Amino acid sequence: MFMLMLRCGLRVAEVADLTVEAVDLRLSRLYVYNGKGGKDRVVYLSNDASRALAEYLQVRRPLVRTKRLFLVEKGRCRGKPVSVRGIQKRLEYYADECGLDVSCHQLRHTMATQLLNADADLVTIQELLGHMRIKTTQRYCRVSNPKVQRDYHRAMEEVMKKTAPNHLR
Repeated sequence: MFMLMLRCGLRVAEVADLTVEAVDLRLSRLYVYNGKGGKDRVVYLSNDASRALAEYLQVRRPLVRTKRLFLVEKGRCRGKPVSVRGIQKRLEYYADECGLDVSCHQLRHTMATQLLNADADLVTIQELLGHMRIKTTQRYCRVSNPKVQRDYHRAMEEVMKKTAPNHLR
């Protein structure tokens, strides 16, 4: 669940609503149906997310009636779909165990920032996150100094090529 928020940029509600049919491990992608604003989209699975999901599917109870992907494993709700709050509580528990201060939504922000810092196009990130407005995506992405520095030098090289006198080219 956490890997999908971190690697695919899924909202916690989208993780809770995922169905087994929405998973396409062969093509390394997930179909997000009825995301925020009623939007459908495709997101892609990184190698580690794909492996984690495949491993989960091997141990997931196969004979339950629900189509939801993630199920409660213990207690009186065993076999029922995990809720948004259930996912949040699990992350709070594991974060506390590790001494981390992290939320489900921060995992989504981290994915966006990591992609931007790896030179992914902002429009691509917008599409993956399911944002209608590019401004929303820009708020998600915190540009690190190394990316700013790379972009500056790359752009400045282009400027210099175009503005340098012919004898210096």
